[in-house]
Amino acid sequence: MYALRLPIRLLGLLGLLLLLAGHARAAYKLQERYSWNQLDFAFPSERLKEQAIASGDYIPQNALPVGVEHFGNRLFVTVPRWRDGIPATLTYINMDRSLSGSPELIPYPDWRSNTAGDCANSITTAYRIKVDECARLWVLDTGTVGIGNTTTNPCPYAVNVFDLTTNTRIRRYELRPEDTNPNTFIANIAVDVGKTCDDAMAYFSDELGYGLITYSWEQNKSWRFSAHSYFFPDPLRGDYNIAGLNFQWGEEGIFGMALSPIRSDGYRTLYFSPLASHRQFAVSTRILRDESRTEDSYHDFIALDERGPNSHTTARVMSDDGIELFNLIDQNAVGCWHSSMPYTPQFHGIVDRDDVGLVFPADVKIDENKNVWVLSDRMPVFLLSDLDYNDVNFRIYTAPLGVLIENTVCDLRNNVYGPSNSVNSPNQQQPSLPIAPPNIYKPYRPAGPPKKPQLSTSWAPAPPSRTYLPAVSPSVDPGQSLSSVSVSTGVEVPKAYVFNQHNGLNYETSGPHLFPSHQSIAQREGLKSYVNARQAGWWHHHH
Repeated sequence: MYALRLPIRLLGLLGLLLLLAGHARAAYKLQERYSWNQLDFAFPSERLKEQAIASGDYIPQNALPVGVEHFGNRLFVTVPRWRDGIPATLTYINMDRSLSGSPELIPYPDWRSNTAGDCANSITTAYRIKVDECARLWVLDTGTVGIGNTTTNPCPYAVNVFDLTTNTRIRRYELRPEDTNPNTFIANIAVDVGKTCDDAMAYFSDELGYGLITYSWEQNKSWRFSAHSYFFPDPLRGDYNIAGLNFQWGEEGIFGMALSPIRSDGYRTLYFSPLASHRQFAVSTRILRDESRTEDSYHDFIALDERGPNSHTTARVMSDDGIELFNLIDQNAVGCWHSSMPYTPQFHGIVDRDDVGLVFPADVKIDENKNVWVLSDRMPVFLLSDLDYNDVNFRIYTAPLGVLIENTVCDLRNNVYGPSNSVNSPNQQQPSLPIAPPNIYKPYRPAGPPKKPQLSTSWAPAPPSRTYLPAVSPSVDPGQSLSSVSVSTGVEVPKAYVFNQHNGLNYETSGPHLFPSHQSIAQREGLKSYVNARQAGWWHHHH
């Protein structure tokens, strides 16, 4: 009633502010594909579903989705058996039959294979999963029921690999007793395929046992890297504020992992972070693939910079052209970093944020078509409080990778620094940041100081235009000695190097081919030419 007395002009202003506030809250790049108030499962018949509910074998309010993966017309969703009444842990959505909405989850590959406690034939609990280039689905069965103090271990940890073309399990491998310890909790997996499908490795992060486990497909053998201090939590980073809840996960160690594209030496770089940390670490798979290096590889691991305040992350993935996406669970957001740039907050961006729909974006994946999939599940509310099952609690979003990174600092097609959209929390004052910290990045030296990153806290801009290609390339002074410039599409992406000065190790971080017409602006031996070109103002003029 009071609003009726306000002048029309003031009412219009208030309406605009409300519109902008709503726009700031909602994701505008990620598109919601599926959503549920509570999960539903595709029982063979309604009668069997009713029987399962009556017996307690199916308790809808106890099911929480935690992992997502896409292949063909199937979207896989994992549901751990943290509480009673979870009928299946490895499931999928038939996307041909369910284009959107709240579809029933179909057990994969069938109901029998999801029987809890049937160790040799079934999967008891699955978390994050991975589809590789050879159409294989990798699933680590933790063999556990319950969570925290309620956890029991009816089955051992076991690697299960399925052929997605035949929907059959083609490998089951139990981790050795030496690969785990009494505190072991493994939720994340990364799969490294080399030149052939047989040349495949899987890496598993032991969050509470503080280790990293390698499994070789070819050797059908596993080994463990233990007790590296980079696997441990940061004692200063154990406090969390999510969905209005303050809680402490101070013991959470190595968690999210992402693999780079194959480098010029034939190996990838594995990037990882402890959950109770704001820092990322890196190691070459040359080390992880070598069983003899489990005890003497301390100095082969590299510490990168911190992301900034309120930047805990549980999931990360890197595209085949070097763009890393990671969830920012404190910020209801998904962040990005282009791996040809230094790992400093200035070069971290936000691809999307939603204070309702992205509360705890638990998993982030990039599929074979370079589409991004994000699962959000309000996990802290589920674990520490109570979900409102009259509200939407679980969502799966999707968007093309190119759309997500457009007009962010991770989009090297548009400018070298990108807009000011650091991953720092909007409520945190952002300090002036150097281009490269000492002893970490070398020899990247831009001409002139960087722009100070800033993030508007009032409203989000309208969705950016979908123009991907840069301006036509200028004429280039031959004296600048640029190794390769595309006349039709403009500048090409640089290369940078992660450098550990302590032990003299170089890890190449390639500037990827964002589009077929984009190539590196400087090969390893040509980096000086790239710096010269930037100092001449050529890069800044066209970005």
